Amino acid sequence: MNRPTDLELYERIGDKDKAALELLYERYEKLLYSFAYRLLKDQQGAEEVMQDVFVKLWKGKGAGRYVSERGKFSSWLLTITRNASIDVIRKKKVQEVEWDNRDSLNEKMPGVEEEIQDKEERDQLRKAIDTLPDEQQRMICLFYFQGLSQREIAEKCNIPLGTVKGRVRLALKKLREHLEEKGGTSHE
Repeated sequence: MNRPTDLELYERIGDKDKAALELLYERYEKLLYSFAYRLLKDQQGAEEVMQDVFVKLWKGKGAGRYVSERGKFSSWLLTITRNASIDVIRKKKVQEVEWDNRDSLNEKMPGVEEEIQDKEERDQLRKAIDTLPDEQQRMICLFYFQGLSQREIAEKCNIPLGTVKGRVRLALKKLREHLEEKGGTSHE
């Protein structure tokens, strides 16, 4: 018996042939997993991406249609896997950028931390940071608490360097004003 081609199996999947999906899964699970793992460096994430690719293949959604004239089936599957992995990376970056209170209270803020001597003043700073718009909070978190350069922040958040510089500058200005207004520290 001849082994069915990838295209034949793909077409059978369109007719909801579970056996065809199982055969493609057996052929490509290791390749897709290892490819996703290289991108994500996360075993669970790679497994989820691989499963997601096969679910998309089964449902015929989100993967586009395979056209044999455009290239090999395996290349098309790897492209879907790459895109799914990139989506996971983007979601992860957004989560990393989100503000985390525990990190902020345990990290040092160069230029500001020296002036914060006791818990009351740290709480004041925390409250001041909470008054900032989300984008500025993220910039302060990444710049001071995670130690990223402004260029690294621009790349990580996919925004222009000038925007990062402006947000950091505005955030620091607002923090100074808020702390001085509340009887906190002064930068003079």
